[in-house]
Amino acid sequence: MRQFVVLGGGYGGVTVVNHLFKGRIPNDVTVTLIDRMPFQSMKTEYYALAAGTASDYELRVPFPTHSGLQIKYGEVTGVDLENRQVIFAAEDPIPYDQLVIALGCTDRFHGIPGAQEFSSTLQSFAATRATYLQLNNAKPYANINIVGGGLSGVEVAAELRESRPDLNITILDRGSRVLSAFPERMSKYVTEWFHEHGVNTRSHIGITSLERGVIYNGSEEISSDVTVWTAGIQPVELVQKLNVPKDASGRVLLNEYHQIPEHPEVFVCGDCASLPFAPSGQAAEGQGEQIAHVALALWRGETPKLHPIKLRGTLGSLGKKAGFGLMGKRAVTGRVPRLLKSGVLWKSKHHLG
Repeated sequence: MRQFVVLGGGYGGVTVVNHLFKGRIPNDVTVTLIDRMPFQSMKTEYYALAAGTASDYELRVPFPTHSGLQIKYGEVTGVDLENRQVIFAAEDPIPYDQLVIALGCTDRFHGIPGAQEFSSTLQSFAATRATYLQLNNAKPYANINIVGGGLSGVEVAAELRESRPDLNITILDRGSRVLSAFPERMSKYVTEWFHEHGVNTRSHIGITSLERGVIYNGSEEISSDVTVWTAGIQPVELVQKLNVPKDASGRVLLNEYHQIPEHPEVFVCGDCASLPFAPSGQAAEGQGEQIAHVALALWRGETPKLHPIKLRGTLGSLGKKAGFGLMGKRAVTGRVPRLLKSGVLWKSKHHLG
């Protein structure tokens, strides 16, 4: 039997599996999904878990139950590209004939002393649970600092404000405005929402180090009872260790079929892959659908035909009643983008995207 192995049961990995089983898988191919958790988690909604407005259970989605799909749970520590094996922490390796690496990302601390040790993060379910405890055990009037004014930082700040109106919440960003990657109109709307709801925003912050209870902005000491880090991501350690060509962000360079050129039996999907757009769950799903198409075509002995991945836009929430988004080149704000995001989440949870 030929082994088709998918590492990671996130947006990309689950999409690969679902679209493979929509096609005709040869009788001599076994599809195996490997993950350390027994369910898919809605990573785009971790901000709500951290803030206490969504439960752990609400963000779990059962893995697909296709006939013929094998699911294995375990902690993967490496991939042996030469011998085509997946390496586990405490189990024997398993071989593969084709492999999809869809393991997502981890935090990037930019070499700032103390950042990893003295901040809370949102890049895994376990880390988000720990952040939830830190934020929701904070005493009234505690100083909560969120480092990074991008999409994740904005969403967790807004959600936390609705959950804990007693806290002093500040976003610290090194740029000139929050959401610097988005149009200025959208940034202005979000900033005004924060000011109306008592969330402070500080720009041009150059963090030099962290200690327990203190963030150092050069010589300035910023008191911080809880520091939430949303200031950058990078591929997971396993991908960092792969001896293959990567881009400046450490993401794996791929050919037109999402394969590692030197190892065409290996696909890379999602946040680990070098793509012409920012990492996102939507991008991972688009790429996952194409990887399944490529695999099915190759099994049939055909040349895959792919079209450019088209993203539907970016949506963000400001609590439960307001939001913002970028649909093509059009910025939208208010109630509508929040409703749209809720609809996208529902479709994703039901694998209808």
